Amino acid sequence: MLSRLGVEIRALEKRHDARIGVMVRHPASGWHWGYRENERFLMNSTFKSVLCAAILYQVDRQVLDLNTKIKISGQDILHYAPVTKKHIGSALPISDLCFATLDQSDNTAANLLINLLGGQKGVMTYLDRINDAVTRLDRIEPSLNDFVAGDPRDTTSPAAMTATWQKMLTGDALRPTSRAQLAEWMRHGSVTQEFLRKSAPIGWQIIDKSGGGRKHTRSIVAMMTPLAAAPYFVAIYVSDTPASWVERNAIVAEIGRAIIDIITAR
Repeated sequence: MLSRLGVEIRALEKRHDARIGVMVRHPASGWHWGYRENERFLMNSTFKSVLCAAILYQVDRQVLDLNTKIKISGQDILHYAPVTKKHIGSALPISDLCFATLDQSDNTAANLLINLLGGQKGVMTYLDRINDAVTRLDRIEPSLNDFVAGDPRDTTSPAAMTATWQKMLTGDALRPTSRAQLAEWMRHGSVTQEFLRKSAPIGWQIIDKSGGGRKHTRSIVAMMTPLAAAPYFVAIYVSDTPASWVERNAIVAEIGRAIIDIITAR
């Protein structure tokens, strides 16, 4: 089945003139499978999972408090701000900004959180601390979504991102309460229903974060936990393609279905 998945991905690449990276990791057994897993891909909004983990790390250190309210001005509001645009002139707790960032992928909320960390360097410091030497954040929203083939800025690899998710959600990159909080912010999946969640068997727990640019890219990273089993970490990155937004969504969903079939057959 794994060799067939590789064939399917190559066919998708050819059909959509795309470059696709995939990593599936099952830490409990040591099993893993990848396709272009060490190549760099633009993170788009999948970076927001690391951003909120970096915030929680500062909460663990008692540098930040999730209840602290952050003011929102009209100048802060970007084009995609489904939550924060409703609160111009008021303030939201850091916890609400993290939830907006992860559940609704609110770009304004993400930038406000980056500011709390002293800029992109705050995220990079956290990545260094958890020994992720691949993932990098160079810009803020919305410019971090600008796609230029071969540009290393704001990129990760499927292998690096799944390893980082493992550390953040089940390892020692955060304290237990913060690990649980990070997962809770991504549990509902307001903008990710059509991907892995749509194909997962009833009873599976899905924690995920999607990403995508207006052109060329689409992605999802997830922790999937089957019933009475240890979690799998999955990353799917689609890039370098002229495919439409709808087509890119379909590519990610198709690969997701194939991965779930492989997991259920193990």
